[in-house]
Amino acid sequence: MALNIRQMEILDLARATGRVGVEELAERFDVTLQTIRRDLGELADQGMLDRVHGGAVMRSGVSNIGYDERRRMNEDAKAAIARACAAEIPDNSSIIINLGTTTEAVARELLGHRNLTVITNNMNVANILVANDSCEIMVAGGALRRSDGGLVGDLTTEFMAQFKPDFGIIGTSALDADGDLLDFDMAEVRVSRAIASLARKTYLVTDISKLERSAPVRIISMADLDTVFVDKPLPKALTRKCAEWKTRVILAG
Repeated sequence: MALNIRQMEILDLARATGRVGVEELAERFDVTLQTIRRDLGELADQGMLDRVHGGAVMRSGVSNIGYDERRRMNEDAKAAIARACAAEIPDNSSIIINLGTTTEAVARELLGHRNLTVITNNMNVANILVANDSCEIMVAGGALRRSDGGLVGDLTTEFMAQFKPDFGIIGTSALDADGDLLDFDMAEVRVSRAIASLARKTYLVTDISKLERSAPVRIISMADLDTVFVDKPLPKALTRKCAEWKTRVILAG
């Protein structure tokens, strides 16, 4: 589908600033909010933008979307996924939680749990769970990544290797149609792999939009997971594979 002049200008603005807002665009072009939403929808359908709450951002390829933008993307879906995951975690459990906006949502849903031991390389998760006075929090060492509050590197992986938790809760930047989890940062990938190898059960929390994204580094396969928590049904072929792998799929909500 050919772009109209307004859509080409919207795309140029998104390239220049990283993000465009519906209200600002409507005012700039003197059109209705509905018109701009339709423009952004068409640009997203063509793979040029990713829709976020209140606007759109440049579609990621070899680099990830900014952390604040990711927090705003699919917020309702992430909250539902987090509730479903937290419901599977009993009190008196040990958990490793890695980086990601969806894993942070899980941490918020664990605030009512009792006597948890949480190991994490996610400073945001640690700060969320401080409010749960019965939760013991163990934060990994490593290099602090200011963009998202993550701790990564060899020190992080070595710290994680000391534990054998009941549950590992991981996120992913992208999902391949063949069931591979994908990410952008090799250091972060090593931590996620360590979690999956150490935890007695490994849970993936992800919304279905990750199937529309790509990233260059493979983490693990869904075959290596115990449970996938997702907001909408997986494609039929991937659902069949999960059944063959005995990977449980739970639809949130």
